[in-house]
Amino acid sequence: MPSDSVLSQAWHRLSALAARPDARAIRPLFAADPGRAGRFTVHHGDLTVDFSKTSIDGAALVALLELAHAADLDGFRMRLFAGGKVNPTENRAAMHMALRSHAGDGLQAALGDGVDAASKLAADEREAMRRFVAAVHDGTLRGASGERFDTVVNIGIGGSDLGPLMATEALTLARGARMQARFLSNVDGNGVAALTRELDPARTLVLVASKSFTTEETAMNARAMRGWIAGALGEAAVGAHFAALSTNLKAVAAFGIAPERVFGFRDWVGGRFSLWSPVGLVIALAAGWDAFQTMLDGGRDMDAHFRAADFADNLPVLLALVGIWHVNALGLGQHCVLAYDDRLRRFPAFLQQLEMESNGKSVGLDGAAVAGRTCPVIFGEPGTNAQHSFMQLVHQGTQVIPVDFILAAVPDHERAEAHRMLAANALAQAAALMGGKTLAAVEAEMRAAGVSEGEIARLAPHRVFAGDRPSTTILLRRLDAFSLGRLIALYEHKVAVQGWLWGVSSFDQWGVELGKVLARAILPALTEGGAGPDASTGALIARFRALRGET
Repeated sequence: MPSDSVLSQAWHRLSALAARPDARAIRPLFAADPGRAGRFTVHHGDLTVDFSKTSIDGAALVALLELAHAADLDGFRMRLFAGGKVNPTENRAAMHMALRSHAGDGLQAALGDGVDAASKLAADEREAMRRFVAAVHDGTLRGASGERFDTVVNIGIGGSDLGPLMATEALTLARGARMQARFLSNVDGNGVAALTRELDPARTLVLVASKSFTTEETAMNARAMRGWIAGALGEAAVGAHFAALSTNLKAVAAFGIAPERVFGFRDWVGGRFSLWSPVGLVIALAAGWDAFQTMLDGGRDMDAHFRAADFADNLPVLLALVGIWHVNALGLGQHCVLAYDDRLRRFPAFLQQLEMESNGKSVGLDGAAVAGRTCPVIFGEPGTNAQHSFMQLVHQGTQVIPVDFILAAVPDHERAEAHRMLAANALAQAAALMGGKTLAAVEAEMRAAGVSEGEIARLAPHRVFAGDRPSTTILLRRLDAFSLGRLIALYEHKVAVQGWLWGVSSFDQWGVELGKVLARAILPALTEGGAGPDASTGALIARFRALRGET
């Protein structure tokens, strides 16, 4: 990384631009530059990112690109793809890109053992997955009673649930599924109760997704599903109905799963980046192997673009820099994602983990407190549903919240009129956020409708929209397996770029540990009574036990 003074100067230039009186204004930028939409839109294949409806002007874009160069983003990018220890707190690489690469892509990573991450490890495991999927689909692998599997249950949490669930829904909602896929993540017993009530154990295949095979929520749910299978079909049936996505062969064997049904991955695959790994086995079983492989190819395509494109034309870099402008220059602490496609209804939840677990950090790579803001709060819902809930706040609330709009031009259904309406709403929301509606326009509209002056004075202020609220539109031709993989990888690389510019490690997650440790300490007190870690928690434990009639 360059000297602190060079980087500080780059941040200072950005701050100075943000301090201009008109730094948040968007409408005047279009008035001054009729060609702005074209100049602030970037394409890669049929994927378009339009950030013209932000307040980034030419000077701000230059400053943002200078910041990327001052931070030696190119050096970080090279180390990332070379298998460098970009996760220093755990002394690990972050090589999830190898899971979707081909031999010869140049990912012969320096991972300490000299192994070609692409051609040896990832490809071998991918081939084992493919054979397993084919055997399930063609009926070679069946349940203990000879029935073909028609349902797969994925037991996992965090990255072992959010990514696979999101991708499975995206790839099967419109095109149909090879197998019904169900997901069990929350330790709440209602999930197990619902599954065991609705499914046929003889036709159910269960995947346990846990690298360590000790994740507490996953382990408890796995034991419950094991008991259900064994209770219905006998203890000897367990091995025929389970597979594991894990590296703990000893624990998996003790559970009753044979080695040939275990699919592993290395520690350079972080949980929230793991849907490309055997953790994505549920995607392949539900959507088919071809769809899964095509999704990997889409991710690989974005890897190549991110790795080679100049920053000024690099979609992940530009998306990251737009976020830097909003978060650090303008101080905007929230970010909304609206996918105008029901198949992406879980995409915002996936991004919540991807972004907030990666970059929700206050300590830098040097162990010192970070100087500025890092990750914003991510939230979202499918459009048009969101228009009838929280978009009121986004349009007229006191907080300015940038929005990503995601839209496919070509649907996978025959209802052309519905898709045109969907697209019109997506484009209209972005236009309304930017354009707003002045008090004078509202008053003129009400007068034209014959509203009295008294009513105009009373109601017009409530109908004013401030405008100049930023958004980025991501447009793709159609949502298929390839474009889904490319979209996911776009955001993965955006997150890594932002983490580097903020000076934090995007690939660890120490913040999830403390609550787990305290939960283990509190659990005995809920059963036997006792004090908690503080007076409030102790009182809640006592009340909990009283409500259960245990005191």
